[in-house]
Amino acid sequence: MADDILPQTPSRRRFIGVAAAAAIAGSLSRLAFADTNQTITEVTKSSGGDKTAIRRLRVHAPESQLIDLKRRIKATRWPERETVTDASQGVQLATMQKLARYWATDYDWRKVEARLNALPQFVTEIDGLDIHFIHVRSKDANALPVIVTHGWPGSIIEQLKIIGPLTNPTAHGGMASDAFDIVIPSLPGYGFSGKPSATGWDPARIARAWVVLMKRLGYTRYVAQGGDWGNAVTEQMALLAPPELLGIHTNMPATVPDNIAEALKYGNPPPADLSADERHAYDQLDFFYKHGLGYAQEMTNRPQTLYGIEDSPVGLAAWMLDHDAASQALIARVFDGQSEGLTRDDVLENVTLYWLTNTGISSARLYWENKLNFFAPKHVAIPVAVSVFPDEIYAAPQSWTAKAYPKLIHYNRLPKGGHFAAWEQPQVFSEEIRVSFRSLR
Repeated sequence: MADDILPQTPSRRRFIGVAAAAAIAGSLSRLAFADTNQTITEVTKSSGGDKTAIRRLRVHAPESQLIDLKRRIKATRWPERETVTDASQGVQLATMQKLARYWATDYDWRKVEARLNALPQFVTEIDGLDIHFIHVRSKDANALPVIVTHGWPGSIIEQLKIIGPLTNPTAHGGMASDAFDIVIPSLPGYGFSGKPSATGWDPARIARAWVVLMKRLGYTRYVAQGGDWGNAVTEQMALLAPPELLGIHTNMPATVPDNIAEALKYGNPPPADLSADERHAYDQLDFFYKHGLGYAQEMTNRPQTLYGIEDSPVGLAAWMLDHDAASQALIARVFDGQSEGLTRDDVLENVTLYWLTNTGISSARLYWENKLNFFAPKHVAIPVAVSVFPDEIYAAPQSWTAKAYPKLIHYNRLPKGGHFAAWEQPQVFSEEIRVSFRSLR
């Protein structure tokens, strides 16, 4: 096995550059990835049949799949236009037709495929399941390791823009002392990770797998970050309290007090003593529970029923775009030609990854598996840093956040950004990570 694939202690640390990664990848024998992703990924053979070995992964979608994708997009059977002038009935027809037109004619998957293959990507079996992850080590010998977890409808695509700023901060306006090693895994059932064939892969089990992964990489101290499902997994890691985990950062904290949750659940008036920030958060949550939970309820109750998103690329894209009102509006502006934090290619890289890996339903099952109250405080006892972006599902007030996390080491409200903060605002997001963990180095 190549030296770069092995866990490295600080004394053995070295940066894996694009040229080195390409040279190693080209020299290793290959075998097909052993699940339904086998048509687009290749993994190095492990020596001695050790399933827990860390093996190199490379992505290549057969041209036949890309041709079939475009054929399906062009063959979409469209519904009539919505009967309202806004997005209150869902993702608007004009947005989806602009997306489909660009996807079928101008979008090039090979560009992101090349970016992925220029990064050190690996797979290792944990608890009987192949886990895919990107692992980029900084040149700085004192870099702090961080494991960053995506959510739904996200993927590793969300975090690609923060790899450079975190691993090489001096090239991105930061200080060398803020350098990180970064580990970005694909959740089970998502992207290039294996798809569970039995029940039980909930956030707590994923958290245990992430602890194993960081140990397997040889890290004796690290921090963790997540939003959406990434927050659920990261908080569960914090509850496990492995001695190596120094603290966590979240951009989608679980802070909603019981009295607020009860009022929202039963449609009661909000408490009269709420501050302006608390009332704003209440109103955001009220809107989300009334208008934004349709997809979540379906995936929580009947994920297997969503055959349409496995069979229709446009159906999958529409389902993914309809995550939250602010993100949907931003993406609609993107396809109207406006300049935003995301581009048309950004959006389609993520959707195409779901399509090529056939993970629409396997990713949805995480909602079915989860038994946690998503926004309820989990009594995390280790240090926590929180970054609040205004267009998140709700902007957590500092008062709620301080009660939810007794060891709150950083709280900041940002002027711009939404649910996909690392993807949409990578520079700001990266600086938040740097500031959040300085006291833990």
